[in-house]
Amino acid sequence: MDLRHTMKGRRVMATVAISMGLLLTVSGCGGGAGGDKPKAVPSSPQATKGGGDDGKQASPTASQDQVLAEVKGDDVTLTITSAVRDQGGFVTVSGTVTNGGGQFWVAANWRGDERELSRNGASMAGASLTDSKGKKKYLVLRDTQGRCLCTKFDGGGVDAGKSADWFAQFPAPPAGTNAVDFQVGSMPPASIEISEG
Repeated sequence: MDLRHTMKGRRVMATVAISMGLLLTVSGCGGGAGGDKPKAVPSSPQATKGGGDDGKQASPTASQDQVLAEVKGDDVTLTITSAVRDQGGFVTVSGTVTNGGGQFWVAANWRGDERELSRNGASMAGASLTDSKGKKKYLVLRDTQGRCLCTKFDGGGVDAGKSADWFAQFPAPPAGTNAVDFQVGSMPPASIEISEG
């Protein structure tokens, strides 16, 4: 009986995650002339929508309202624009990844090392949040089939000179813990502040 309730809860969480991803996509397409300039200088190439399994390309997105953190790896820039704690007990982190190199960038090492996560392909499945103060690491949530509640990159990565939107959902750290480090693949950790949803 406990397994049935656990599976039902995970299905509900997966539904919420998909709904939140769609809601973030719709709100991100609202356009508008931005107010305050971001703290870091974000790149402004055309964006490729990388969320979900639909494989569709999105039009260029408007500049993000706020940049929480930006880290650079080999030819890739990871920008975090949102980290929101929801009442459902999870945190949704989102942003963009920009390929500044001259070749197609493959996100294969971002999917994580666990065998179960390999079915997610090139995705944000290997991302984590670390609470240094509480000495805890939070991994991306998964549904009952082991699929991550995160972005799967269309075509396995990002074209040269393009950007892709991404999101990843994690269990929420305890209330009052808002300073965490986000990390994925071999990218350096990015210190971010969780806001309340």
